Amino acid sequence: MTAFPRLTVVFCTLGASLALGQPQPAVPTMGTATLAVQITQARQKNAALMHTYSWNERADLSKNGKSLDLRIDVVTYLPDGQLQRTLMNDEHAPLPGGFFRKKAAESKMKDMETYLKGLRSLLDQYTLPSAGAILNFLTTAQTSGPGPEGNLTTAGSSVVVPGDTLTIWTVAATRQTARVSVNTIYQGQAVQMTATFRTLPSGLNYMNYATVDVPSQQLQMLVQNFDFVQN
Repeated sequence: MTAFPRLTVVFCTLGASLALGQPQPAVPTMGTATLAVQITQARQKNAALMHTYSWNERADLSKNGKSLDLRIDVVTYLPDGQLQRTLMNDEHAPLPGGFFRKKAAESKMKDMETYLKGLRSLLDQYTLPSAGAILNFLTTAQTSGPGPEGNLTTAGSSVVVPGDTLTIWTVAATRQTARVSVNTIYQGQAVQMTATFRTLPSGLNYMNYATVDVPSQQLQMLVQNFDFVQN
């Protein structure tokens, strides 16, 4: 597979958007609204800091346990705020021999690209991209902890689609995101996404590892962001 839709855009968005201030237990409406504003401001600050960095991104897409595409890119932000990826390595599964077999394989690749684009659009919504989305989540979610690891847990359901769940673990002492878990449905199939975060000495909170699993499709994507360098 020579190229696949950049599901990793979702993870970069998560890295900037879910590096948020600490969600607190349910509070009166005005307090919740204030908290949503504070979280939005915290995300904006982290996103601005992320724009000053470049880093390496490794993405491995596999199906039935076999790698379809393994890519390593250097990622940086352009002056206009758009992400730029410079390909360092691309190892993709070869297409089968024969004209008709190649055409069939290319058709399957296009179907996969269409599927992943739709899945990416769904997962984008779990970044809670607006203050309103944050407010809705905080109003209905439940927060508990801190637990043994020092993390508070904020869990909500039916956040984007009926029956889904979104859980965010936050370091109580620093108010930075430690982990995120999403369980949702796409085209009638269960999808699980997990992401773990790290914080640099500069204060940048970023997605370190992420996994997307679609068990019924035997499809998995693994993403790692590493070697962050401030420009």
